Amino acid sequence: MDPLGARSQFVDVQTLPTWQQQLGEEDGEETPRGRSDSGDSLLDGQRAFPSPFPCRPDINRKIILFTGDIALLNCTAIVNTSNESLSDKNPVSDGVHQLAGPELRDELLKLKGCRTGEAKLTKGFSLAARFIIHTVGPKYKTKYRTAAESSLYSCYRNIMQLAAEQSMASVGICVVSTTKRGYPLEDATHIAFRTVRRFLESHGNSIDAVVFAVTDAEESVYKKLLPLYYPRSADEEKACLPLIPADIGNSEGEPVVPERQIRIAEKPGTLEDDAEEENLESDLGRVGNHAFARMEGDVDKQRKLILQGQMSDAAVQKQHQRNYGRWLCRARAEDLSDIAALKALYQTGLDMCGRTVMVVVGRNIPVTLIDLEKALLYFIHVMDHIAVKEYVVVYFHTLTGEHNHLHADFLKTLYDIVDAKFKKNLKAFYYVHPTFRSKVSTWFFTTFSVSGIKDKVCYLDNLHQLFTCIKPEQIDIPPFVLEYDARVNGRYHPAHSSSL
Repeated sequence: MDPLGARSQFVDVQTLPTWQQQLGEEDGEETPRGRSDSGDSLLDGQRAFPSPFPCRPDINRKIILFTGDIALLNCTAIVNTSNESLSDKNPVSDGVHQLAGPELRDELLKLKGCRTGEAKLTKGFSLAARFIIHTVGPKYKTKYRTAAESSLYSCYRNIMQLAAEQSMASVGICVVSTTKRGYPLEDATHIAFRTVRRFLESHGNSIDAVVFAVTDAEESVYKKLLPLYYPRSADEEKACLPLIPADIGNSEGEPVVPERQIRIAEKPGTLEDDAEEENLESDLGRVGNHAFARMEGDVDKQRKLILQGQMSDAAVQKQHQRNYGRWLCRARAEDLSDIAALKALYQTGLDMCGRTVMVVVGRNIPVTLIDLEKALLYFIHVMDHIAVKEYVVVYFHTLTGEHNHLHADFLKTLYDIVDAKFKKNLKAFYYVHPTFRSKVSTWFFTTFSVSGIKDKVCYLDNLHQLFTCIKPEQIDIPPFVLEYDARVNGRYHPAHSSSL
């Protein structure tokens, strides 16, 4: 307690309103809203499929958004963001050092640095917080975006892990990705929120409060994105669902990089006692299908056979997989945000058979204005993890013009590049609002240019036909498609079931 009853400069986290409590205070403020149509019940039902971040009042009561100096927080621990030598000069670190006193600098010298993504603990010294968690955020470069995402995830995950291991009741977390390191604030905030959310869902019983401490410049981004990951009501959850990005990581919030996943056979091949030597190669082939478990053979000989057209089917398939892997690596590394902003390809709910539904909006593809190679990379980036299971595609040809039509050569290139799983697991291609010309061109393309797709194409003249395969609440349909269909085919009236 301060002498003579002087008011403390420190802020007790118990006096700060929680994120759940702020719901009533923000009635007059603008909240995120999904697309809406004037009273149309069909649009109201579109968001009915489950949110990956449902409303959890118990978690929301642990979340606090604080605008101010994190060094002033009176909580169990605060986070200090620094560099690998723990000597960085940035507003957060400067404020922490100024209030903690010179003992902190001496203590940091004993730690001998900290690697990117790691978290290390020291005392709080003269701070109100008992501990300081030091972490090092990644330097951001578009070329190495995947690595930066993984490192930033590790920062927040290790912070939460340390807080749980030390039985900390409250922890104040600053924006780890400093301006100096170049990480886009909004991208970094998505990772921070989903990582903390997933940790609290699984291991948050011992943690009473997580305080996101931000500056005035950072506050608007945090307020905009908090409802996506911590919705405070069913209405807020529904409104924010279409704003949640496609990439939400795995069950821990960690960025998923499919090509880095190692798949090991459940029962690796074993040799019988009386097995012949000639069976050795085939048995070893069952050990695994990842790179370091394959016997590559003579690479020069394989390339020679390719040139001579004498490669076996298995060797051709292996070569195709390598080629696809190169495209996938490029897709993971390149900045494709301009293509994503078109909203021409996105994931929605499930069809009647429980298969993932992917939507392609033809009118949103300005073929003459975009880099088609980047469009191809974006398709691979989005679809790679979808195509590992059965899926269907809904293509809205509604109100498309000549400038929206992808050339057959591009589509053939795409078909030739993608992995075999794309073709195998595609179970239906619903072509909505086709024209006579588009039907003819599609028939020629699926008959003479590609194989195995023709029988999967299903032409649908109206949305009523589509809803016999996919429930209305399981698909996010652009408003202009709904308006066109209502004008041409009449408004859709769902059949009311007598059962709940």
